[in-house]
Amino acid sequence: MKTRLIFVCLALIFSGSQVFAQLSKAEKKEWKKKAKEFAKNPANLKDFTEAKQTADNTVTKLNGDMKQLQSTVSDKNARIAELEDQISRMRGELTTAKTELAQLKENPPVNAMDFSKGVVFKVQVGAFKNKDLSKYFDNNPNFGGEAAGKDTNDTQRITIGIFRDYWEADTFKKYMRDMGVKDAWIVPYKEGVRVEIKDVVDGVTADKAEKTPKE
Repeated sequence: MKTRLIFVCLALIFSGSQVFAQLSKAEKKEWKKKAKEFAKNPANLKDFTEAKQTADNTVTKLNGDMKQLQSTVSDKNARIAELEDQISRMRGELTTAKTELAQLKENPPVNAMDFSKGVVFKVQVGAFKNKDLSKYFDNNPNFGGEAAGKDTNDTQRITIGIFRDYWEADTFKKYMRDMGVKDAWIVPYKEGVRVEIKDVVDGVTADKAEKTPKE
């Protein structure tokens, strides 16, 4: 009976493994001695078995916790990679915005209603002597006039209409001629100063090319 109990103890200690077979003679002798002690005091064997089961349960729980932590770390790493990608895109957008802002500072956009800036076109309907119509020019950008020459104070060139687009001005000019103003013609202004059409012809040509339908 005692011998059978010894083998039971050894089986419980080394169940499911070949550890006992791999022990040296001295180790086998030592564990046989411990098995005899367990046989004499089964309560110790019970405590040892329960302690081993508790340890196994703890290891199982720790393995589960470790897998959960690994999954959490993986999710965190994926989130970090996503945030880094967003930061990279935002940095690119910020760089683009800074470049556009610098360009706007160098070349501020022209206010469409500020006809003193950029290139505009007016339709001159005549030049008149001894007719001062300047009081009608104030607060009326579509009606204007100027002296015909540096030394001529009694002659005014009268213009009607003001356009950013040359071809709109050309259409208006034709309307004026149809209405009987045979001398109506287009005069360009650049930065508020009257210039020759040749000085703005590049912009006029480009504008016509944009308006010409492609075949």
